[in-house]
Formats: sequence, C-alpha cells, structure tokens
Amino acid sequence: MSCAGTRPCSGTPSAWRRWPRSAISAPARTYAVPERWRAEYGLRRYGFHGLSYSWALQRAAQALGRPVDNLQVVLVHLGGGCSACAVRNGRSVDTTMGLTPLEGLVMSRRSGSLDPGALLWLQRRHGLSTDELDDTLHRHSGLLGLSGTSGDTRDLVRAARRVMPRPRWRWRRSPLSCRRGIASMAASLDRLDALAFTGEIGEDQPEVREEICSALTVLGVRGGLLVPELDDLMREGLRRIGRAGRGVPVFVVATGETQQIAAETRRVLGM
Repeated sequence: MSCAGTRPCSGTPSAWRRWPRSAISAPARTYAVPERWRAEYGLRRYGFHGLSYSWALQRAAQALGRPVDNLQVVLVHLGGGCSACAVRNGRSVDTTMGLTPLEGLVMSRRSGSLDPGALLWLQRRHGLSTDELDDTLHRHSGLLGLSGTSGDTRDLVRAARRVMPRPRWRWRRSPLSCRRGIASMAASLDRLDALAFTGEIGEDQPEVREEICSALTVLGVRGGLLVPELDDLMREGLRRIGRAGRGVPVFVVATGETQQIAAETRRVLGM
C-alpha cells in the first residue's frame, strides 16, 4: 500500500518518519482535538494510496483529453484497503483515511471509521485491551467481521446470489460506506468532472461499482455501467464505464502503483 500523505503506511507511530508536506487542506487534515495533541503529538489526517491515485489521475485526464491541473475528480481505491480521495487541479485536497489506514471506508478486514466512544466503552465496560482492539479492528473487522466468513467481496456477492437477505445486506454495507466516502470527498470540490475506480476490487468487481454508482444520482453519477472484460482492461489500462451522455463520466483504471513507482524513479534519475 502506498501513501498520499506525509507518513509511510507501515509500522507504529514511533517508527514513522517525516515525508514531504501533504497537499491536504488544513480544514481537511485537522482533527477537532486540543492544540497540544496536534502540535506535540502530530495528530492529524495524512492519507494513503498516493501512488495509486497519481496513476489513476493521469489515466483519467488522458481519457478526458484535459490537463490534470484543470480537473476536479474523486478517485476511489478499493482493495484490501479502501479509500477515496478528492483531487482539485492536480492536487489531493481531501481523503477518507486519517492518521492511520484504519479511518474511512469499510474494508476487507479493517473496520473503517468507528465512533471513538465505542472503543472507550469496550475498554471500560468489557475490559478489552489496546492490543485486542488493535488486532480486531485491523484484522477481524470490515467485511470479514460483518460476514463472519470472508472479507472477499467475490465470496459475498456469490453468497448474496444464493441466499437472501442477510448475505446481501452484509456485502452492501461496503458500497454504502463507499458512497458516503465519495459524497464527502465531492464536498471538498467545486464540481465533479469524473469518478474513477481503481484497486483490485475496483477493477474486477462490477457488482460493487454498480451498487455504488446507482445510488449516487445526487452527484450526477448514474448506474447502468458498462462491464469491460478484465483482460481488455488490463491490456488497455483504462475503460470508461459510464454511458455517454448519462451524467458524470465514470472510469475504471487498472491498478498502476508499480508503474507509478517506475515512472517516479525514472524522473528522479533524470531518465
């Protein structure tokens, strides 16, 4: 997983080191906590999936035939980790992930955002330790926690086709979380020029994309998406899946974090 903010993704807070300053706006990155926590502890929202978003943004701009610095888009990375990002004129200005990759959308095994009061209640009322909370929220929650069987959307979609209604609402919790995330990111933009999906789930789960977009008409996004062949998508790198003339353009972009690393390395080396 790659980072959009100023801290790398892995490791504990004591192991993190400083990276170049993020473009996330001050209101978007600031938690409503005392100044001491923010100044002394560095408590703020940073964001992740930067390499993935850099790649997806370039591909979407090419498909639209517009310069990156004249685009306002929402990018969505759906995989083992999930997040959404608002991009204004080539710079990320808001993101659903926070200090850690735990905040934001419901993920495969991560809970996503949770009332912090619930964690205090679990500690005080039920005696759960910090280690128990950490392990459960990172490894046993999300879709796995909801289903009790799998954190893989493919498994849950198949189960929803066979048995109703419980398996269906379980996997639908993830698209609902994603819609909320997309809407909150759109609130940081003046307009929405495009919506782009990437990541393993974003690439090869048309049911998830359809479930998300069909309920985003308030943003000008429409359902009835086209379903490209995965082999074609992998070969071409991008497909427009929103039907022409039907609202905000919707794209799916083949995950390109490795290619983005290679491109940035060549740029640094002057190649």
